[in-house]
Amino acid sequence: MIRMLMLALAALLTAAPAAAQNLLDPDDAFAVEAEAVDGQTIRLNWEVHPDYYLYQDKFELESTTDGVSFGGLDLPEPKVKQDEFFGEVKTYSGSFSATVPVERSGEGAKTVAFTLHSQGCNDPRGVCYPPHEQPLEVDLPEVGAGGGAEAAQAAGDSEAASTGTVSEQNQLADSLANQSVWLTVLTFFGLGLLLAFTPCVFPMIPILSSIIAGQGENITTKRAFTMSVVYVLAMALTYTAAGVIAGLFGENLQAAFQNPWILGTFATIFVLLALSMFGFYDLQLPSSVQGKLSEVSNRQEGGTLTGVGIMGFLSALIVGPCVAAPLMGALIYIGQTGDAVLGGLALFALSLGMGAPLVAIGTGAGKLMPKAGPWMDAVKGVFGILLLAVAIWMLERVLPGQVTLGLWAILFMVSAVYMGALDALAEGVSGWRRFWKGLGLVLLIYGVFMLAGAATGGSDPLRPLQTVSVAGGGGSAEEEHLEFRRVGTVEELNSAVEQAAANDRPVMFDFYADWCVSCKEFEKYTFSDSEVQSTLAENNVLLLQADVTDNTAEDKALLREFDLIGPPAILFFDREGDEKSRQRVVGFMEAEPFNQRLQQVYAR
Repeated sequence: MIRMLMLALAALLTAAPAAAQNLLDPDDAFAVEAEAVDGQTIRLNWEVHPDYYLYQDKFELESTTDGVSFGGLDLPEPKVKQDEFFGEVKTYSGSFSATVPVERSGEGAKTVAFTLHSQGCNDPRGVCYPPHEQPLEVDLPEVGAGGGAEAAQAAGDSEAASTGTVSEQNQLADSLANQSVWLTVLTFFGLGLLLAFTPCVFPMIPILSSIIAGQGENITTKRAFTMSVVYVLAMALTYTAAGVIAGLFGENLQAAFQNPWILGTFATIFVLLALSMFGFYDLQLPSSVQGKLSEVSNRQEGGTLTGVGIMGFLSALIVGPCVAAPLMGALIYIGQTGDAVLGGLALFALSLGMGAPLVAIGTGAGKLMPKAGPWMDAVKGVFGILLLAVAIWMLERVLPGQVTLGLWAILFMVSAVYMGALDALAEGVSGWRRFWKGLGLVLLIYGVFMLAGAATGGSDPLRPLQTVSVAGGGGSAEEEHLEFRRVGTVEELNSAVEQAAANDRPVMFDFYADWCVSCKEFEKYTFSDSEVQSTLAENNVLLLQADVTDNTAEDKALLREFDLIGPPAILFFDREGDEKSRQRVVGFMEAEPFNQRLQQVYAR
């Protein structure tokens, strides 16, 4: 019944002149390229747009070159589709390749022109195209010779595409178009579990845990579970709504919340909550706080479900704005098909997967929370420190690295004092007391190192004294970082790519933002890798970068030009200036696989 309604709706839409404008041109919907494998074999590589498919029995090759004819297409295993009117039909979708033998007169190098006949349909609307002709041309080498380095690379690319090394976000978009609904839900839920402990999601753990810890000894397991579920559902619904809006309209709501005022306000809330954990005041009493902001904090820490929901809503918008491949895959699907229902369902499953560990941790915190007494104060103090750490982590997006390194130093040193690093040990104290004092001394010493690093211009909490060793000549030289040329508009980018193509140079184009945690991971761990830098240098790659921190109209136009929602995203252009869109990198990628991607994309 639902299928019939969808077909009826599709028929009405196709009857309207405006509907055709939403269907892709067949050359775009069923994109195909031809390449020479050797002197007597041609490979055809298809990139079928999501929600479109081709019929297996409609393929036919017609030579338009004298003395050339073709054998049968060696196609991969088709997908069997149940058609309401034609029964079971064999179809192809997504990325696939086929080879065809060539019978030719003469054995020298030869340019072969031919026409590919095919027919396909758009699935959601039930709209089928008329039989379509695509003229193609390929340069065959002499018989007995290979296809040359360029053809071999092209063959490798097509083989990679057919075997699953196509960019993850495009694979996920294709799977949304072809998988069953329940398999899609399970897939995206599993991907959400994998994303749960990434830098963009991990800070939500101390946020939720501190809210539950703020309940004190009166919290029950049932209450902790309820609060955790409310937090996760609010986060998931917000994440889903923001994603659907981004997919349909190209507007990234999360990016709009990454400005200094909003981040500063949210960090201030965490500081206020942290100070209450240390016992400076009780936010549950209106008389102990000043202003409306503190009243909001009061409701949130006090444990009202409304307050917990607000924190889940704000966390989704502010804490985790990074774009990952699963998110981008769902957004590509929504943007290309307009199917906000299935795309939104995938995003909701992804969000629930990200939130499942939060529910487990939040419920566990309620179950294991110690009763009133010194232990309770210690637990609340730990969560207070974690909240301050989240506040500093957020401020890293808008403050200079030297300043945030100083803030980390202060946090470590003050935490050490609270742990008794400077207190004398009385005789007969327990082993645990000695342990905490020793740990406090370690934090104190490391905090001093970070403070010294900040004073000398350092910015990396993991290597606070790097600038000191370099300046004093006592250590290795500071790691070299990639030098990008900044572009701010679509016109500047096109001009730079055209100039690179004229000089036979490929291009790597990076989308960056100060508030994007994964972008900074790229800079710190991937772009600084010597192998990555060597591959880029060997291939004479022009490095371009768009800084979309401010989310200006020009920034949005650049993102829309490539159907992107936000950073991180890395695009590759070949020496002819054409983007290899199926090789895009969205989300953080470690140095080794990134270097392999570079070698695949740019090898001659």
